[in-house]
Amino acid sequence: MSISPTSTTPTAATTDAATNTAQSKLSADYNSFLQLLTAQIKNQDPLKPMDSTQFVSQLAQLSQVEQSVQTNTNLKTIDAKLSAIGGMSDVALMGKTVSLASDRIELRDGQASTSYELAAPADKVTAIIKTEDGTELRRITGLPGRSGEKIALNWDGRDSAGLPVPDDTFRVEIDAQDTNGNAVSYDTYPSTQVEQVRFSSQGQSLVLRNGEEVPSSLIVAVSG
Repeated sequence: MSISPTSTTPTAATTDAATNTAQSKLSADYNSFLQLLTAQIKNQDPLKPMDSTQFVSQLAQLSQVEQSVQTNTNLKTIDAKLSAIGGMSDVALMGKTVSLASDRIELRDGQASTSYELAAPADKVTAIIKTEDGTELRRITGLPGRSGEKIALNWDGRDSAGLPVPDDTFRVEIDAQDTNGNAVSYDTYPSTQVEQVRFSSQGQSLVLRNGEEVPSSLIVAVSG
């Protein structure tokens, strides 16, 4: 099962532009209101003075909006600083071996390993190794059907005919069925290495040896 990172967070440039636009509009509206208020007070009928309650209320509302925009600016600054701290933490992962939920499995020096976790007990469990284009290479049958734990899965790098397969990155699927023949859902957790930390306007991500690019939040384990 492969997990691809998605993001709906606006870019820093978009956020900055929106904040600057809001502040400019607020300033213009605030100044226009003060000019209008001054003109009305200057030209009011002394025998029929205007009700100041409405003006005070509008001033209070404008003040609240101004404080909200300023708060948003401050929060954006804090978020940027926290992102920078997070980015430095991600840099420390470079060269480390990490595990994450993914359907990728790396064959290196003729050996490949991952682990799988079943959502419920299964009666029959089979691992299917495929190439990137979906061609089936090998089936590993008779695997444990326990649930609630990560179970190690090793592949000797040979295809169904017993021939060695060149080192590469492949896909692994788990065909798990309960006693009634119903499919049991699962996750696979391969290990790979962090090769690069990539920074962008949307934050930072980890470039992995298995070809994936993911946020560090998807990493479930780190080892030397």
